[in-house]
Amino acid sequence: MHSTPTPQPVHSRRDLLTGLGAAAAAPLLLGATTRSVPRDSPDRRPVPAARTILLRGAALVITMDPALGSGALGTIENADVLMRNGAIASVGTALQAPPGARVVDASGKLVMPGFVDTHTHLWQAAIRGGCTDGDLFGWFARCADPARSRLTPAALHSLVRLAAFDAVQSGVTTLVDWVDIFAYDLIESYVRALAGTGVRFTYAMFPPKPDAVLPTKVKKDLVDPVPLGSFQVATHAARALQHLNRAHWEAAQELGVMLNSHVLERPEQRADDPIGVLTDIGALGPRLLINHAIHLTDDEIDAVADHDARAAHCPLSNMRLASGVMRLPEFGRRGVKVGLGLDGGTDDSSDFHALMKTAIGLQRARAQDPGVYPQVHDVLRMATLGGAEALGMADRVGSLTPGKRADVVVIDPAALNFAPRFDWIGQIVFNGRPENVDSVFVDGRPLKYGGLLVDIDTSRVVREAEAAVTRLRAGIGSVVVVSSLTATPPSLSHPLPESRNGVRV
Repeated sequence: MHSTPTPQPVHSRRDLLTGLGAAAAAPLLLGATTRSVPRDSPDRRPVPAARTILLRGAALVITMDPALGSGALGTIENADVLMRNGAIASVGTALQAPPGARVVDASGKLVMPGFVDTHTHLWQAAIRGGCTDGDLFGWFARCADPARSRLTPAALHSLVRLAAFDAVQSGVTTLVDWVDIFAYDLIESYVRALAGTGVRFTYAMFPPKPDAVLPTKVKKDLVDPVPLGSFQVATHAARALQHLNRAHWEAAQELGVMLNSHVLERPEQRADDPIGVLTDIGALGPRLLINHAIHLTDDEIDAVADHDARAAHCPLSNMRLASGVMRLPEFGRRGVKVGLGLDGGTDDSSDFHALMKTAIGLQRARAQDPGVYPQVHDVLRMATLGGAEALGMADRVGSLTPGKRADVVVIDPAALNFAPRFDWIGQIVFNGRPENVDSVFVDGRPLKYGGLLVDIDTSRVVREAEAAVTRLRAGIGSVVVVSSLTATPPSLSHPLPESRNGVRV
């Protein structure tokens, strides 16, 4: 099957991506720039966009750095956070505001690092709430595959923006998007949409051909020009695809990036022997991220731990699709670096608080033991610094350590669902909802402020996504079949293997 090429806009790809990347960084580079909430917003407080921002007098700062504060989470009461040139400059009490700094009153609020979503599929916003009675394979057959087969650049742009902004308003500042869409115009539209949201992102691309031509081109021409963008090579580890898995690992090594694979989401996939395949091709190590990892044996968990491979846990999706419950306590006992993932359409929303609560609740329900790992402190770390460690990004994000990038979330506990104060750490996990996220900063730039997304007309974002999905369901527009690359340059065209062997795509 082949795809119908989609007419290209009359713009240089590099110009468009570089322009979007520069636009995202502009508030940092041009200190005088001021962003504001939409004009029809009831909250007209000016949005800080100076190069230096001081969050003043937070009731509690959760640094995730024990060297900065108390306990494993490094908490400090009645403290300030200073952001300068997109980085954390200082954290402490009674900090002096540098000349020209914008001072933001954070009294009564909680300040912490932004959430790190280690595994998602943003385009699947097209099928939220769909096929609710299906397992993984039924959901693919009736929801995911039909929607993906009709994707157009315009539809992708609308859907990615919708899902990314939903994640941002929930407090997500970094996300990893696992993408198996191959037509070049679709890839271009996807990355442009991500770049325009201002979120820190990793584009994890599944290359359909066993060489590094397409991933190299996507990384170099589309992702690298975006200041907040990074790249991974995605794969499906399985014996039937071992030649492709090996090529993907070689491409990842050549590009100096991580390999990102779905692994044992369903028990039927045991026949694929994914851990064995990853071991055989030499990929099992700290530059490997495995997603779901539900049905691993003791020996396989030992192998993952011994080789310092990383894992993404997606409890809401796994629960929804009846896939099973990850053996998270065993991963924790063996010291495996694990982050949390929303997992796109089968999460149905981007509520990171619900994700944390579910990660705890499923283990307690399975063990019938409230003391089982993870506890509240564990899962809050997993959602931030733990996710950054799993991605090999802990030197840049995940904690409020001075020198790291200023990816910061401000939470307002003065809400009906949150108050009164009892144990704010526990309340973030068990009581929190996206509406409690007052502000979100990525690289020191406010994406959400005063409870509202900055300069984003959310009603328009919703309208555009609704219109895009209506057209998709009507079959209007260019049909792009997942196994085709006709819309890519001829030298990059290559179909996927016909046999998937039950591997998730």
